Amino acid sequence: METTNGTSFNNQKFTISAVNDVEQQTSMELGEKDDFNYSKRSQWLRAAVLGANDGLISTASLMMGVGAVKKDIKAMILTGFAGLVAGACSMAIGEFVSVYSQLDIELAQIKRDKQRGVNRETEEEKEGEKESLPNPLQAAAASALSFSVGAMVPLLAASFIREYKVRLGVVIGAVTLALMVFGWLGAVLGKAPTVRSSVRVLVGGWLAMAITFGLTKLIGSSGL
Repeated sequence: METTNGTSFNNQKFTISAVNDVEQQTSMELGEKDDFNYSKRSQWLRAAVLGANDGLISTASLMMGVGAVKKDIKAMILTGFAGLVAGACSMAIGEFVSVYSQLDIELAQIKRDKQRGVNRETEEEKEGEKESLPNPLQAAAASALSFSVGAMVPLLAASFIREYKVRLGVVIGAVTLALMVFGWLGAVLGKAPTVRSSVRVLVGGWLAMAITFGLTKLIGSSGL
């Protein structure tokens, strides 16, 4: 009787241990899946923030450069709009070509693996592999959109202010605030120090606008 009870107790311990192991393994797999999904999302978000930052700095610098030699609001707005369109198209085309090249490389590698007989995956794994392949159109649209969002900040800031000096001040203030926000977002998504990253982005944006303004003013005043 004691032997039977001991055997039953050991079987119960083994069953509980096996159940715990299965639950632990399942939770680890779910955790890894969540980490992977979060990593992919954070990469996309960080790329979007960087694209918006590019649109903000380049468009604001263009507008400040033209504003250094022309006080007309129309010239400033048209310059910013042209910078938005040209920059968004450039970002989209560059991203499309880059991602398409990456897609060609990955498809060629998959083809080589199939020819060697290495690819013995299940249907679910094949579907997941197809979904993980980069999408050139999606990447191009995301780059153009993020650049346009950043470029809209100085455009909107300058659109309704006729007074020249006030308009320049408002553009600088709006760009400064947006640079701090984009720097903070980039740091959070990249898990970097937020204050240092925000200051670095802010100083870089100020330098770009100051250099563009100063050089354009110098060339404009020289009569070239």
